[in-house]
Amino acid sequence: ANFQEIFATMFDGGRADLVLEDGDEAGVEIFACPPHKKPKTMSLLSEGEKTLCALSFIFALFKVKPSPFCVMDEVDAPLDDANVERFCDLLDAMRAKTDTRFLTITHNPISMARMDRLFGVTQAERGVSQLVSVDLEEAERFLEAG
Repeated sequence: ANFQEIFATMFDGGRADLVLEDGDEAGVEIFACPPHKKPKTMSLLSEGEKTLCALSFIFALFKVKPSPFCVMDEVDAPLDDANVERFCDLLDAMRAKTDTRFLTITHNPISMARMDRLFGVTQAERGVSQLVSVDLEEAERFLEAG
């Protein structure tokens, strides 16, 4: 139920089902039917659709059994801008419903703008790396005051 709910949110409709496979190498097969498309196995979807399906599955698991933290590395890379916004909306919703701390590694400016804090590495001098941390809410207050 969680997977179906999150899938429909991520795809703005559609339907998806999880099917447990039997046999020596039991696993889970995902059948997805994005809006206005025929049902397919996950392997037949586009890269962006695969990403949205995988994120739906991961977040459905987190709704059942939250973890203290979750690290996501470039999960928004194959997504277009509209789907990056959907991903960020879902991430905000998950943060509000769980105590999980989400660490998102990204180069996407839309995702970066929606985060609470940014961490990075800069090289003001050649060969000298420096870690940088920016609290975006504090930076916004600073800009408004200045």
